[in-house]
Amino acid sequence: MMVVAGSGRRRQPEVSELEREESDVAERRRRGDRCPIFHTTCHMSACALFSYIGIAWMKMVPMQTVRSRVQFMKISAVSFIFRASVVSSNISLEIVDLFGYYHTGFGCSLDDFRNNVKRLGLVHSAFPTVPAEVSSVKDLYEFICSGPLITKTGLTPEMVAESIDKWLEYGLRLCKLYQLNELYLTTPQKARIYHYYIPVFLWCEQKISHHTSMFKDAQDIPPLVIGFSAPQGCGKTTLVFALEYLFRVTGRKSATLSIDDFYLTAEEQAKLRENNPGNALLELRGNAGSHDLSFSVETLTALSKLTKEGMKMKLPRYDKVSIALVDPLGSQSSFVLKFAHDNHSLLQSAYSGRGDRADPTTWPEVEGPLTVVLFEGWMLGFKPLPVEVVKAVDPQLVEVNKSLEAYYDAWDKFVEAWIVIKIKDPNCVYQWRLQAEIAMKADGMPGMSDEEVMDFVSRYLPAYKAYLPALYSEGPSGSDPEHTLVIEIDEGRNPIP
Repeated sequence: MMVVAGSGRRRQPEVSELEREESDVAERRRRGDRCPIFHTTCHMSACALFSYIGIAWMKMVPMQTVRSRVQFMKISAVSFIFRASVVSSNISLEIVDLFGYYHTGFGCSLDDFRNNVKRLGLVHSAFPTVPAEVSSVKDLYEFICSGPLITKTGLTPEMVAESIDKWLEYGLRLCKLYQLNELYLTTPQKARIYHYYIPVFLWCEQKISHHTSMFKDAQDIPPLVIGFSAPQGCGKTTLVFALEYLFRVTGRKSATLSIDDFYLTAEEQAKLRENNPGNALLELRGNAGSHDLSFSVETLTALSKLTKEGMKMKLPRYDKVSIALVDPLGSQSSFVLKFAHDNHSLLQSAYSGRGDRADPTTWPEVEGPLTVVLFEGWMLGFKPLPVEVVKAVDPQLVEVNKSLEAYYDAWDKFVEAWIVIKIKDPNCVYQWRLQAEIAMKADGMPGMSDEEVMDFVSRYLPAYKAYLPALYSEGPSGSDPEHTLVIEIDEGRNPIP
C-alpha cells in the first residue's frame, strides 16, 4: 500500500502490465492445463477428423482412394512427422518457458514476443550481475522520488504518484530503446532512466505546454526550441536521443540539430586556417569562427515556420567521413556512416578533424507541424568576454572571442528554454574522451593515442576555462532563469543534487 503525502487517503498502487501478466499465468496454471501435450494431440486429431469430414461432405476437392500399402505408409509417415514436430515444439516451449508459459507463444503478437524475450533477458549476451532493486510499484515510486532532479524539474511526490502510469510506460519504452531488461536493471541504469531522462522529458513537456499556452487557438504555433549546452563526452547526444524517442512515441513531432551541423564547408575551413596561421584553436573545426552563421539563421528560421501539416524541410548534416574511411562492414555501410557522424574520436584520428557538409540529398527530412526542436552543442550559450580576460586564459582565444560576438543572433536568440549540463572540472572532458578511445580500441576500431586525445581536447579547454564560469553563474546568453534547467553531473555522467 502506498501513501500519497497530503492526500488524506491511501492510494493503491496500480498494477503494472507485467504483474498482471504473471498473475494471469499463475491463475491459468492453478485452474488446470496439467497435460498440455495430451490436450494438444487431442486437439490436432479432432481438427484433422472434422476437416476430413467437412471436405468429404462438401465435396470441395475430389477424394482419392488409397490404392496400396506403400501409399498408406507414406501418408501415415507424413502425418506422424507433422504431429511429432508440433508436440516436440510444445515440450521445448514448456521446458524453456520462453513465453512465460508454453501456450502463450502461439498466436501472440510480435510485441508480445519481444516483451517476453526481453523479460527473460535473452537479448543480452550476459545477465546483469546486480538485479533490480525495484520490485514493485511502491519501490519504483520511492526510487523516483529520491532522484536529484525531482525538485529542480518542478515535480512533487504527489505529482509522481498521480502520473506513475506514465513513468512506468516511459521506463519500459526506454528499456526497449536501449535493449535493457527492465527486470534486471543495474542501479546506474535505473538512475539514468528514472533520475535523469524521464524527469528531463517531463520538464520539457512542461515548457512545451507553457509555450503553447502563449498562443490563441487560431494562431500557428511555432515549435519550441530547447537548447542543450553541455561539454563534449558528458552524454548530451544520448540524452537528446532519448528525448526525441519519447517525443515520437507520445505523438509529438520533433527535430534535432547540433552546432556541428553548421560547420563551415571544407573549403571555407581551409581559408579560415590560412587567415589565422599558427592559431591552433582555429586550425580545426570546433571553436567559434568555424561555423556558418548565416546558414544557421536560415535553418532555424525555416524550422520556426514549420507549423502546418504537410510542410517539409531537410535538416542539414555535417559529413565527417567525406574523404575516406576504412569500413569493416563493407563500402559505405550505414553502421559506419552513422558511427562516424556521431563520433568525433574516429574521425579526429582518421582525418585530423577535417570533413565537409554532407550532400543535401542525404539530409533527413522533417514534416510539420513541429512541436519542439532539440538544439545541442558544447559551446551553445557562451558569451563573449573582455579581451583581457580571454587573453589571460590563452592569447589564441582572442580571435575566437571576437567571432563569438555574432553567435547570439545566429543561435541563442532562437532558444526559448535551456538545459545546461554542468561539470565540476573541464578536465573531465579529457577522461571521458580517453574512455571512449579505449572502448573503441577494445572493439577493434581505430582510436587516438593518449597524446592525440590530449591534443584534441586541448583545442577546446581554453574555451571551457574562459566561458563556463559565466555560463554557470549567469546562465546562457539571453536565457530566462524560469525556463532554464541546470543539471550538475559527476564524473560518471550521473546527475547529482
